[in-house]
Parts: sequence; structure tokens; C-alpha cells
Amino acid sequence: MSIAIVTGGASGIGRAIATSLVARGDTVVVTDINADGARKVADKLNTLGKGKATALPLDVTDADAVTELYRSVKAEHGRLDLVFNNAGIAIGGLAEELTLDHWNRAIDINLKGVVHGVHAAYPIMLEQRSGHIVNTASLAGLVPMPVGIPYTATKHAVVGLSLGLRAEAAGRGVKVSVVCPSFVDTPLLANVNPDLPETPMSGNAKKDIQKASPRLYTAEKLARDIVRGVDRNKALIVAPAHGRIAWRGVRLNPGGAVRVAQLAVGRIAGQQK
Repeated sequence: MSIAIVTGGASGIGRAIATSLVARGDTVVVTDINADGARKVADKLNTLGKGKATALPLDVTDADAVTELYRSVKAEHGRLDLVFNNAGIAIGGLAEELTLDHWNRAIDINLKGVVHGVHAAYPIMLEQRSGHIVNTASLAGLVPMPVGIPYTATKHAVVGLSLGLRAEAAGRGVKVSVVCPSFVDTPLLANVNPDLPETPMSGNAKKDIQKASPRLYTAEKLARDIVRGVDRNKALIVAPAHGRIAWRGVRLNPGGAVRVAQLAVGRIAGQQK
């Protein structure tokens, strides 16, 4: 049985990860800025009759709050085995359509939120000489994804952070993995630029996402991939299969990948005319 923390656990990938962990008997702390949503998830998970779940409110942009919560979980349970720094936000739009508020929101949640989680968890795990940090990035952290480059930039940063930390931690008992999912059917995709001005491009992207939704990979399937990848201590967990194909294509032909991305921009732009 593992003691785990999942950020962004009220919905989407975070909720699915928490469900997979509780279903195998783990004790999971479900955290989210949406405190009511996290509580509802924990209550439902406690009906599974296997592991246990509790819910705590958490704003991952608040470094002190993240540190306090991670330390409190360690103090209560005597150890901290798994941390899923999963909370994230989607940002859509062409570079010229975006304000600095869009950039800052992406950096504060997608990047600094992960930094805060690592900063809080890593010292605990070093001290106990065990533990696994799992950071959620995106396929956008491995490929040139346009029409939302603040998101793309932060996810590339999370990949770099994770792989670099994995190298540092390898001989000290701590494991680090980074998750790079392709498009997954979660509220994140439909909720582009929440509380920020909607850009013309993000509006068109939402329409495309809604059309594609029935064909998207489910969060539940992705969670199984993630848990399996963590159990195998994989450095990069890329899913589903078409994501791995795209990643391989970028490595083989970076210029060709940029040209494909350029075509996607042209198609979405054409919808505005």
C-alpha cells in the first residue's frame, strides 16, 4: 500500500489517477483548488471498498501551502511514497492574440505548480531515501504544438525539469517520471483560457475538440498507462500509441514536424474566414 498525493484531482486525469490508485489499495490524498470537487471524488472513492481517499483544498501556485500539505501528509502517515504533480491549465490562441496574463497563468500553474510540488516532495523523499515523483506534462512538451505556445513552453519545461531531476535523484533512492499524454477527453480541453479573454483561435480549437471528443483517449485508460509506467519506473510515459508515433516522428524529422504543425495552424485559421 502506497501513500500518494494527487494534485488537480477533482476531475480529468487527476481523478482517474486517484481512482486507479485507490482501486489497487493505496491511500490517496486528493487535492484541488476546487475543494468541493475534490471532496466529492474522495467520497466516491471511499465506496470502492479497497484503498482510502481524503480530500484537501490546494492552490498549487501557493508554494507555502503546497509545502505545508505535503509535510502534513508525511507527518500523518509516516512516509510519502507517490506524488502526482498533475494540476494544469490549457491556453489557446496565436501568439499575437495572447496577453501576458495568458502567459503568466500558464507559467504559474503548469510550471511553477510543478516546481512547488517538487520543492515540497523531494526533500521528504531524500530523507526517507524512497519515493516517486510523477509530473504531468503533455505530448506538447515533446512536439512543436502551436496555437497555445504558453502551454507548449511550460510543458517542455516540465519534461526538462523531470528528466534532469531523475538524473540527480537516481542514486539517492528517489524516482522521477514525466507523463506526456496526447489529446485526452478531459475538462481541460474544453475549458481553454478559463477566467481569461477568449481568443478567436481558442474558440475554433474548442469546436474541433468537441467534434473529436468521442474519439479521444479516455482519462481512465491513460491512468492505467500512467500507473503501469510508474510501476515500471519509466522516465517518460507517452500515451496513447499515436502520441508515441508523433514523438518518434519529431525525433526523426524535426523540420517535418514543424511543417505538419504549420498545416494545422493554416486549417484552424481558415475557419475564421
